[in-house]
Amino acid sequence: MTSTTSPLGILTAIPEELAHLDEAAGATTRIGELTFTHGLIAGRAAVFVECGAGKVNAAIAATLLLTRFECRALLFCGVAGGLDPAFGVGDVVIAARNLQHDYGVLAAGKIQTWQPGVPSLSGLDRTPGYDLPAPLAARLADAVKDVALPPLSAAVTGDVARSPVVALGTILSGDTFINCDATRIRLHTTFKAAAVEMEGGAVAQVCRRLGDVPFVNVRCLSDLAGATSHLDFRTFLPVAARLAAIVTRLAAGVADIDT
Repeated sequence: MTSTTSPLGILTAIPEELAHLDEAAGATTRIGELTFTHGLIAGRAAVFVECGAGKVNAAIAATLLLTRFECRALLFCGVAGGLDPAFGVGDVVIAARNLQHDYGVLAAGKIQTWQPGVPSLSGLDRTPGYDLPAPLAARLADAVKDVALPPLSAAVTGDVARSPVVALGTILSGDTFINCDATRIRLHTTFKAAAVEMEGGAVAQVCRRLGDVPFVNVRCLSDLAGATSHLDFRTFLPVAARLAAIVTRLAAGVADIDT
């Protein structure tokens, strides 16, 4: 059972995302192939883990954080591909809704997305997505409303230097790196989503099933999920990981307050 003395759980998929987070690394615990490190984030006790890419890896790590370490809230800090043309590389999205876009039924060449775990039976609500509780969403919006992130250079924006924005929106998750303009357009059109990544929706599912534990998914756009995303991801990953960490620290200050 979690309490106010329980730590926060912080997940990342890859080392670059973890590098800017732990403020006071301490003891480690090894479980299987995962290393859990005790430390601090925003002055709060936390357990950090690099879970690896993909929904299954994220679900395993999230389950261990909640059951072995009794974390009172989970946060994912990482990068994502942008879907909404209103956002650019370096902008940060906090998930007001996490949604797994690749669970459902494939028919006539199209995927009809369902809520994960809902079987193919009639009469069931298959509406996909895990929404943030309204009080938590409001606290997050207030926590980041005045944040001034380091400006992005013209080399990052592809145009002129500008300050990155932070916004709440829908973030999609799926076990495929999106490197396709047509898919980017389809996902944005279908779900009105801001970004797409490979882990957050699974963590949201685990948190829902293990007691409605608060979960905050923070993603900085490292690419725009199009034909050049495989190149942009590697180029802008260091910048995006650093910006995501700044916003994650702010989110950590409000993520564990009772909703």
